[in-house]
Amino acid sequence: MKNTLIGLFLAFTLVMALPAQTAATAPSTGNHVQQHLKFLTSQLSLTAEQQSQATTIFTNAASAEENVRASMKTAHQSLNDAVKSNNTTNMEQISNTIGTLTGQLTLAQAKAHASFYQILTPEQQAKLQQVESEHRGFGGPHRQGMRPSGN
Repeated sequence: MKNTLIGLFLAFTLVMALPAQTAATAPSTGNHVQQHLKFLTSQLSLTAEQQSQATTIFTNAASAEENVRASMKTAHQSLNDAVKSNNTTNMEQISNTIGTLTGQLTLAQAKAHASFYQILTPEQQAKLQQVESEHRGFGGPHRQGMRPSGN
């Protein structure tokens, strides 16, 4: 179960942390959630009720993460400025801030994935573990259980 949650967390983190795109091409958080849910539904045969619950879980998680991501972006910009000015004191402080923010994201995502795991049947949980183990060889652990290989 621990590996399942870690795999889901890492995969969702990758999906949600994709580099910023232009407004014209950036998929919305809702689209990310729907793509994620579509794959999970195809792999785990989620019921309509499970799909609804998962949508709520992942949408709430994404919304909760928005402020942290905005702070993370600001911190990375500040770190870049500190690097350019060779301000090692600021680099250390900002790096610690980024670490704290990363921890906040990790916790929020882990909680969401734990909630998702709880709505699955034992058979679906087993299938999820199988899917994740099959995908470990295709792009490493960050892709576990999230997208079919080739995407």
